Amino acid sequence: MIPSIAFDPDAPAPLDGLRVVDLTRLVAGNMLSLQLADHGAEVIKIEDAEKGDPLRAWRVRGHSLYWKVYGRNKKSVALSLRSPQGLAAIADLAASSQVLIENFRPRTMEKMGLGPEVLLARNPALVMVRITGFGQAGPYRDRPGFGSLVEGLSGFAAKNGFADRPPVLPPLAFADMVAGLYGAYAVMVALRVAERTGRGQVIDLPLLDPIASILGPDAAIYQVTGEKPQRLGSRSNTTSPRNVWATKDGRYVSISASIQNMAERLFRAIGRADMIDDPRFRTNTDRVRNIDACEAPIAAFIGARTLAENLAVFQAAEVTAAPVYEIDQYMEDPHVIDQALLVAAPDAELGSIPMHNIIPRLSETPGRLRRPAPELGEHTAEVMGTVGWDAGRIARLGER
Repeated sequence: MIPSIAFDPDAPAPLDGLRVVDLTRLVAGNMLSLQLADHGAEVIKIEDAEKGDPLRAWRVRGHSLYWKVYGRNKKSVALSLRSPQGLAAIADLAASSQVLIENFRPRTMEKMGLGPEVLLARNPALVMVRITGFGQAGPYRDRPGFGSLVEGLSGFAAKNGFADRPPVLPPLAFADMVAGLYGAYAVMVALRVAERTGRGQVIDLPLLDPIASILGPDAAIYQVTGEKPQRLGSRSNTTSPRNVWATKDGRYVSISASIQNMAERLFRAIGRADMIDDPRFRTNTDRVRNIDACEAPIAAFIGARTLAENLAVFQAAEVTAAPVYEIDQYMEDPHVIDQALLVAAPDAELGSIPMHNIIPRLSETPGRLRRPAPELGEHTAEVMGTVGWDAGRIARLGER
């Protein structure tokens, strides 16, 4: 059973005292601010007073489950971005914060009167993150940019999938998630500089740059060899054996024998120790070159046995193998449960919902689940009161 937790709004966390203004919508910005919120930052989510963050509209059978997960540990302030009151509220909050995150098109903040020059003049130590598809400069800067576009443009989709089928986009907001993680790291670097110098700065965070950075040395390989990455399914063009194989009972096993002694263990485990000295499979380079012949006996061995039987063999031989889970199987895995990789958090609408626990795990100052995802505008009065706004002024925030 997934362990239950209780939200603790007063729990200490390492980023206590850090205030973040989050002007973003959808995934990348929410992923970035979630990392900070989970570790104690006061993340003030600025939302349109009428519709809120569009992530709220990603509903599953009527429930805003994406928002419940990625909105946790945050506060919601609802206002109109088209009104003088709303723009003044953002300016005042930025003046009292250490970080501001936005994901409008380039120059939108400048048109709103909230460009870096304005905000840094009032708060010189502010760290400002600007998330876009293609960056604040360059020939593509004015293009609208969703993650799917950069997943294609970066070369990721072209190397993902099978050779006889079209390129494959990931079934999740992959580029956005990667950018959010990079952004959280960049914020901490910039805060360290501000701590030493008192000077903030602007972080230009296009979705394209982070995903391109994790694709490996493809450009170097192409320049040296003239060879482009090929779609290999679950295989690898750098190591073998590495794949997903079907079992007798319709399940799947993943194996990555990416170092020499692991490949040798695998060959012995399937009763093919002769492959160790076979010149076709003697080294990793040999195995990649002869990948079909290398994998055929592995596929035959696994296909003749159930998942449980395969795992028993490979665990006994200390082969790096694991089952390929669907979500229900992952939720029931004893390691997942024991290590609380998922926790059941209280939910006013559904009673409780499972969500990923806070990562990474810090031994002395761990992050905490302090509050559920907020209702739209739930903290408007509370937050604006901290910058000296009275009740009448706060009431006008949603007016266009």
